[in-house]
Amino acid sequence: MAYDEFLAERLATTFKQKNIAFTVKKMMGGLIHMVDEKMCIGLDRDKKTGEDRMMARVGEAAQKLCMKRTGCRAMEFTGRPMKGFVFVYPEGFDLDEDWDFWVEKALAYNPLAKSSKK
Repeated sequence: MAYDEFLAERLATTFKQKNIAFTVKKMMGGLIHMVDEKMCIGLDRDKKTGEDRMMARVGEAAQKLCMKRTGCRAMEFTGRPMKGFVFVYPEGFDLDEDWDFWVEKALAYNPLAKSSKK
């Protein structure tokens, strides 16, 4: 599992400050923060570049707008972008206001997201 421990603690602290109940699971080579048993935000390291990155589940409607933000790229593992998910690289979340933007986007979409099959 490759992810930055500082970013994981930063994300957990953000959720706690917002009084958001969450669980953490190791999956997809990183750490996923689940809200209401649904993938919300994750952290991992880009295997090609070694850069830390955030995965945000923002939904298909917001995805196109989000892609215009600094540091945001399509989330793909198999060569095809995953609908409703984006990767955000450090230049897109280093500042607190950018970090908060991504957390809020993911939390706003979470009630609309479908739960994964068990």
